[in-house]
Amino acid sequence: MSHVVVDGLTKQYGDVTALDEVSFEIPSGEFVIILGVSGSGKSTLLRCMSALTQPTSGEIRIDDRPMVSPRPEVAMIFQQHNIIGDLSAYSNALSGGMNRSGFFESLLQLQDDDEKYRALEALDTVGLLEESTQKARRMSGGQQQRVGIARALVQEPEVLLADEPVASLDPGSAQDVMKYLQTASVERDLTTFISLHQVNIARKFGERFIGLRDGQKVFDGYRDELTLDVIDEIYGDIDTEGMFVDTDASEGTTEASP
Repeated sequence: MSHVVVDGLTKQYGDVTALDEVSFEIPSGEFVIILGVSGSGKSTLLRCMSALTQPTSGEIRIDDRPMVSPRPEVAMIFQQHNIIGDLSAYSNALSGGMNRSGFFESLLQLQDDDEKYRALEALDTVGLLEESTQKARRMSGGQQQRVGIARALVQEPEVLLADEPVASLDPGSAQDVMKYLQTASVERDLTTFISLHQVNIARKFGERFIGLRDGQKVFDGYRDELTLDVIDEIYGDIDTEGMFVDTDASEGTTEASP
């Protein structure tokens, strides 16, 4: 597990300020959801936290070490999966250990038995062990995203970042992906950050929430503090009434969130 500090983080793209003096501190092992509309700064924040994007000013520290370049203990999951369709779920997952085995060993699947076990174990964590030999392009969008999660887990991270991992999925698949992310976080003691715009899914799975609006942090708190007034502050004029209905796709029922 890793302790994460974001201190005065600012990112500018020309005249556009994507992040404006964002600060927060997250203890090891928390499951954090970052809320906000498209363009609020969620993706920029996660990219800065993974060091894929460098901030204009401010600092990110993970276990008191500044995050100035990508590190293997920080894994990123992307909205578009970024997996190879012609490879099996197992081969895609196995590539997550490239930082240990090297590019050519990974390309030729010459990893040692421990590495191969990690890939199978990660697929088991996301419920895809029986589909390990299936080509990724033949899998559903939700299954492909779970392969992406497995690949990140093979990296053996301490911090897991997921950028809108359910944005393109139907409600049932979205809840499945969130369930497996939550399971992985608990089983592996990960400090986890997930960006979402769906309040209903966020409230169902999240512990702590950070709300961004126009690049500024407007909320930092826990589920019982995420009131309608706070949602209005995060989302502004967008109609959020329907975002407070949790749909249980497996049972076909709906339950209004408190």
